[in-house]
Amino acid sequence: MSTTEYTVTGMTCGHCEMSVREEVGQIAGVEDIQVSAQSGTLIVTATDAVSDADVLGAVDEAGYSAVRA
Repeated sequence: MSTTEYTVTGMTCGHCEMSVREEVGQIAGVEDIQVSAQSGTLIVTATDAVSDADVLGAVDEAGYSAVRA
């Protein structure tokens, strides 16, 4: 298992969290997603290492921006 944390900007509510969770959840190998609008964090756990570009692209697709923490 591989766990990576990101800082996400622009999220303000539960709907924001859901949007990010849905997009990141489409990445192959992702097992668990913890996202918090309050703290601006995204923690992705996957069976193997997931590309930062894939995660950042998914967050961007959801309408937010992120950087690896």
